[in-house]
Amino acid sequence: MEFAASDAKSQQSDGNAGSGEAPEPDGGAPRFAAPGADVPLPPEAEATLTDGSPSPGASSPSVNGTGPTRAAEDEAASAGSQAAGAASASATALSPVEAAFAAPGGTSWTRVAPVLAWYRRLLLLAVLLPGAVLGGAAIWAWSGWGWTIVWLALCVLGIALGWAAAEPARRSWGYAEGRTDFYLTYGVVVRQLVVVPYGRMQVVDVTSNLLEQALGIATLQVRTAATTAVTRIPGIPLADAVELRDRLTARSETFSTGL
Repeated sequence: MEFAASDAKSQQSDGNAGSGEAPEPDGGAPRFAAPGADVPLPPEAEATLTDGSPSPGASSPSVNGTGPTRAAEDEAASAGSQAAGAASASATALSPVEAAFAAPGGTSWTRVAPVLAWYRRLLLLAVLLPGAVLGGAAIWAWSGWGWTIVWLALCVLGIALGWAAAEPARRSWGYAEGRTDFYLTYGVVVRQLVVVPYGRMQVVDVTSNLLEQALGIATLQVRTAATTAVTRIPGIPLADAVELRDRLTARSETFSTGL
């Protein structure tokens, strides 16, 4: 009997060696299990499932709140701090001139319509072109071609300079409605900042000539009680000029000082 059992074991080991498969250790789990069969887990996997920690290969949840959500919050906070730093840097980067003519706190300048630049260019052409032609003819009749060419060159230079300066002049205009005062700024070479208290306003009207009407803009005028000066804001769209007039009129009645 002992010889038969040893022969059977030797045959089994010879068969495994011939097939190229390593013999399975005693007590180990089978390498290939049938579908639905219970396969024993290694001690590491059982300890992992028992402790409740994730198994190898599974996505690990966030620890102490430092997961994908915390990373997104940190990134948003960093972006917010960078934006705040850029805003403060831009505010501190203002030159003394820009700071002196800046809009009052809590407001910003409302700029006039871009078509104001074309309005002024058309006015420039309407004045200088007839002047160049009529003046050139008169100078030619009086002194010949020499001074006529000089006159025409000066007229062309004036048109070119006025054409180029129309847009910077348009961008310089701005107004802001403060809590108790109305602010106006304008000027390129000489900058001005006008502050008009609402209680000092007496008359607020809107005017628009034929060219302004064709371009859809108007000029708002504010007359005060303290001085004879007239505050003018050109290049406001017609609808905005009417709304601004009504607001200023209502506030002048509210803040009226009886002057």
